[in-house]
Amino acid sequence: MHHFEGDFQNETLDAIELKEPQLYKVLLLNDDYSSMEFVIKVLMQIFHHSFEKASEIMLSVHEQGKGLCGIYTYEIAETKVEYVRKMAKEEHFPLRAIMEAE
Repeated sequence: MHHFEGDFQNETLDAIELKEPQLYKVLLLNDDYSSMEFVIKVLMQIFHHSFEKASEIMLSVHEQGKGLCGIYTYEIAETKVEYVRKMAKEEHFPLRAIMEAE
């Protein structure tokens, strides 16, 4: 009986590495109308950040024009961008989130 375990394990590891999903950053973009409270609410509800973390991200959105909300697989990133769009529309704010490949 032949043992090909060594080869097999290496092939499996290579295959796993190739299948690693592409990750995407979700960023909030600054605008002149969305309130700080609303941005914090979005960060806490959609991205599940603590109030403190949400406040930090909100400040970088405000001061640097954009803030990193999190890094996700494509489907999750896309869903979160869509949730931001819906929530902003409901509350009449122009807040936008975008996805950027890692």
